[in-house]
Amino acid sequence: MKGGKTKADAMQTDNKLKRKTVGAAKRAKKAAKDPNKPKRPASAFFIFMEEFRKQYKEEHPDNKSVSAVGKAGGEKWKTMIVAEKAPYVQKAEKRKSEYNKKMQAYNLKLAGGGNDDESDKSKSEVNDEDEDGSGEEDDDE
Repeated sequence: MKGGKTKADAMQTDNKLKRKTVGAAKRAKKAAKDPNKPKRPASAFFIFMEEFRKQYKEEHPDNKSVSAVGKAGGEKWKTMIVAEKAPYVQKAEKRKSEYNKKMQAYNLKLAGGGNDDESDKSKSEVNDEDEDGSGEEDDDE
């Protein structure tokens, strides 16, 4: 049987196609992200990396590799003692408490319907349309 497909080959191809369509269906079901939702706060390590990147670029201005900066920062973070990490941990905790407050307000808006922001926007849009409408009439006359 040269060039012919066996029944097993055909079944394998069918299974591959089924898996691809199932994967596409899972991706399609994923909900869209809400742009008004507060972003999660950075961890202590990422706060440390914000400062470390600036410092590393000053010491190594010719280095363009992102991975080198990340590796160097990771190594330094591992060697730091708890007392050296404390200011970054405190900043992270502060950002997390602010995030929690924002999330509570966000969740209340969602539960309440969030009409406050939408009504404000619609009022300004109506005002803009009124102003544009009167300007157009003046231009036509």
